[in-house]
Order: sequence, then structure tokens, then C-alpha cells
Amino acid sequence: MRKIALLLAMVMLVSVFAACGTTTSSSTPAGDSSSSTPAVSGDDLANTLVYNLGADPKTIDPGLNSAVDGSHIINNTFEGLYRDRGNGAPEPAMAESVDISEDETVYTFHLRDAKWSDGKPVTAADFVFAWRRAVDPATASEYGYILAPIKNATAINNGEMAAEELGAVAVDEKTLEVTLENPTGYFLDLTGFATLMPLREDVVGSDVEGTWAKDPAKTVSNGPFVVSEYVMNDRLVLTKNPEYWNAENVKLEKIIAKMIAEESTALTAFRTGELDLIDHVPAEEIPQMVASGECEIYPRIGTSFYVLNTQTPALSDIRVRKALNLAVDRTALTEQITRAGETPAMGFVPYGFPDADGKDFRETAGNYYLSATADVEQAKALLAEAGYPDGEGLPELEILYNTTEVNKSIAEALQSMWEQIGVKAKLTNQEWAVFQNTRLNLQYNGISCHGWSGDYLDPQTFLDMFISGNVQSGNGYANPEYDAQMEIGMAASGKTRFDAFYAAEKILMEDAYVVPLYFNVTPMMCNENFTGWYFSPTEKFWFGDAEITR
Repeated sequence: MRKIALLLAMVMLVSVFAACGTTTSSSTPAGDSSSSTPAVSGDDLANTLVYNLGADPKTIDPGLNSAVDGSHIINNTFEGLYRDRGNGAPEPAMAESVDISEDETVYTFHLRDAKWSDGKPVTAADFVFAWRRAVDPATASEYGYILAPIKNATAINNGEMAAEELGAVAVDEKTLEVTLENPTGYFLDLTGFATLMPLREDVVGSDVEGTWAKDPAKTVSNGPFVVSEYVMNDRLVLTKNPEYWNAENVKLEKIIAKMIAEESTALTAFRTGELDLIDHVPAEEIPQMVASGECEIYPRIGTSFYVLNTQTPALSDIRVRKALNLAVDRTALTEQITRAGETPAMGFVPYGFPDADGKDFRETAGNYYLSATADVEQAKALLAEAGYPDGEGLPELEILYNTTEVNKSIAEALQSMWEQIGVKAKLTNQEWAVFQNTRLNLQYNGISCHGWSGDYLDPQTFLDMFISGNVQSGNGYANPEYDAQMEIGMAASGKTRFDAFYAAEKILMEDAYVVPLYFNVTPMMCNENFTGWYFSPTEKFWFGDAEITR
């Protein structure tokens, strides 16, 4: 198993050097040096990046997005109060400075002179509007809960208070005062997250579908780029925002984000020079490409897992759920399918989060009842105890997954592993946007693919998705004991906070509605002439400091 010290060191290193753009080995993964065909041609496109987004994002509305693909676009078209540029800590962005009260519950942000892409000033009221919109239940934001550190946010999100009661006030055009429920060490980092980006009320209005964000005629941006073209299931085109406060240092003139779902097709496009950057690589080719230097592996804080639908009667018996967990050979998945150096996951929170005593959360929490390889005999014994000897009498289940090559291979492998203990399951694959809605609405019979990347560097970013009523869980999980521990942890600091989080994860794992598979890494291939970009451990691209030479 990968040593945690090594993982922590890698996370720290990628934060430091991925953005510096000084050498091929640090600022970019090694590209295919044998390919000389440019991704674009023509002098007018000399500073254009072409990369693969992978799929057509369900939305790129900052207040509605909950997916990685959408966050890549939002992170480069919008800018929050602070930003992660890969220099080791969040840096002032729309905020020029901040005053923090002695008790660390009141943050007073002083905004810099900045403009939207249409020339109008960015104001404190834009943040207030965006944040109130996100927590308002009428918006149905899947990420409304992430504003929980802000005073009254949870009560508003639960429909118990009006959005106007949110602890964020525009003192004047350039001063934003934010009051927190409790001291929150990661709050500055959180202000760079998509849901906390500013929005213009006169542009967004009452649109809760996010249609404005993909319409170049309507959308405005306050980040380094602005959406200039959108072709469904084909491409999103971003162009440099001349009104961005730091525009003089933005070197890219255009970004073409292609939507190629098949990893093999994207790899071919990269090798023929049609793409400059890909972060999804065919698993079977990764080992030899890493060995040759063609592909580089980037660490990230994320977990791949499956969820079991709490509304599926066949899964109501905890012994059935534990049997499904025990039957999974996680080592086989990582060594035979994903093959990029992923670590088998026997818990939910990944490595990389030191607790109050400086110990890694994952190592301290342990593996519960799971192992890296399958325990088929124990799984069969549990099924028999539940009244389903060798799976006899257990209704057929469904394995839902979104369409990618590696997801298909994993789903097929799990289907085979579960068949070994007598559990029959049919495979259902759906296009990304459809899949998200199906899982969100629990419209699947049994089992669904899932995954999560940390939004900030604190274990809460993984655990709060399973608080009762949080649609991000994808399985309708609800346990009052879990909620109680999370409430304690989220309101505390130090040892009390982590003790509660340890207790919460134990409840989650023992309930067995989550099937952890492995902790993620990201294989990356990049044009050696593309430098200065940054890929964060929380899985976000930043192109505002990047450049490409043809």
C-alpha cells in the first residue's frame, strides 16, 4: 500500500510546482514528443489551448454545478474572493485583502477594483446575491450545503429561514462582511469554490436551470476567460476576458474544450496533435506510457466508490450490503483495470488529511471489516444468514454507471465479483448528464457508480455529503446518529472535531450503503510546449497563468 508520507509529499509538490512552468518535468507531464502536428493551425490561433473536457457538462452555472467537468470551466471563467494558483495557499483574488476578527468568526473582505466582461464593476452585492441564491431551497442547488460555515446558511437551506438572513452583507460596493457560525480554518480556501463565485442578478435573475451560463449572448464572467461559443456535445470555446483585473498577465487567447467521452479516441487525438491536454487515458495503456514518460500521474484527493440505493428493498438487510462490500477485490480493480497507481480503499475518506494530532485520518480510522482482496466465504456466509444462500431468492439488482471505457470495465468486473457469491445484477449505462439525474433521483434498482474529489483540504468535504437530505449522496442515505456526529464535528475544532468525524465515518462504513473501491490519481498527457498550468489536488485546472507555443 502506498505510504501516506509519500502521498502527502506528492500533494505538496503538485501544489508547488505544477503551476511554475519552468521545466517539462514539473510544469507539464511529458507529451508525445514524436508528434509534430499542432492541435490548431494558423497564426491567429498560435496561443490557443485545445484540451479534452470529456463530456458536455450538465451545467456551468456556478451555483448549480456539482461536477468536475463543469468546475474546470467555472474555475477559469469566474473568480472568487480567493484562488488556489498552486503556490501553497489560497491567494487574494477578487478580494484585495481581508480582516479577520479575533474570534475568527467575522471576515471583512475588501474587494479590488475589478470588472465583469461587459465592463460593469464587480461589487460586494454580486457575492451576496450568488450566495443567497445558492442556499435558497428554491434554487435546488446540489451544493447549497457547502455554505454551512456561514451564519444561518444551513437553516436557510433547510427552508427554516429566509435567504436574506444569510450572514453575508454588502457594507458598501467594495466591502463584504461575512459572519460564520464557528471558526472555520478552511474558509478562505472555500471562497474559491465554484458555488461561492459572484453572480450578477441582472444577468441570472430567476433562472434556476442555468441556461444563461452556456449562452454566449447572455453570460458574463469576472475571471480570465469568457464563454464565446457552445456547441452541444462537441465543444465549449473560451476567449480571453479583456476586462479581467489581471488580463495583462493572461497569455492564452483562446481555450477550446472538446467533449470526447472515449479515452481511446481522445488519446488518438492527442497523438495526432488535435489535442494539447488530456486527463483521461485508456487504463490498459497507462503502465507502458508512464514507463516511457509519455504519461505522468498526478495525485489528487478523491475516492471512487459505488453507492447502494436505500430505497431498494433487496438491500434493506445490512448483511446483504456487507456481503456486496466483502465480495469486491479492490486490488484486482487497481492492478488489472485502472492501473495508474490507485490505492485500494477500505474506508471512505482518502489519505491526505492530518487530524488534530498530526496523524493521517485514513491510517487512524483503519479498514473496518474490509480488506484489499475479496473475502468470498464471509460474503457467502452473510448472504446465507440473510436468507439468500448462494444468492438464491435475492432479486436481480442493477449496476448503473456513466459511459466511459474504464467505468464499463469496472462495472463488468463488479458484476462478475458479485456473481461469484450468487448475486445477479444487470448493467445499465447512461450518458453523463442523464446519469447524474438518474442517480440524483434514486431512479436505479440497487447499485450506482459514484466518485468524489475533495473541495477543500478537510475531511468534512467527504463526510458531509452523507448528512440526511444531501442529494450528493446519490443513494438517499439518512442516519440520525451519523447526523449527530457530523453536527458535533462541524461546530468544533481540534480533537473534538476529529473524534466526531472518526465516529461518523465508522457509522457510515458499518451501515454499508457505500462500497469504497480505490483512492484516485489522475493520469495526464500534455503538449510539452504548454506550460504554466496548474492541476490542484482537489481536481481543478487553472489556465490563467498558462501559455502555449506552437
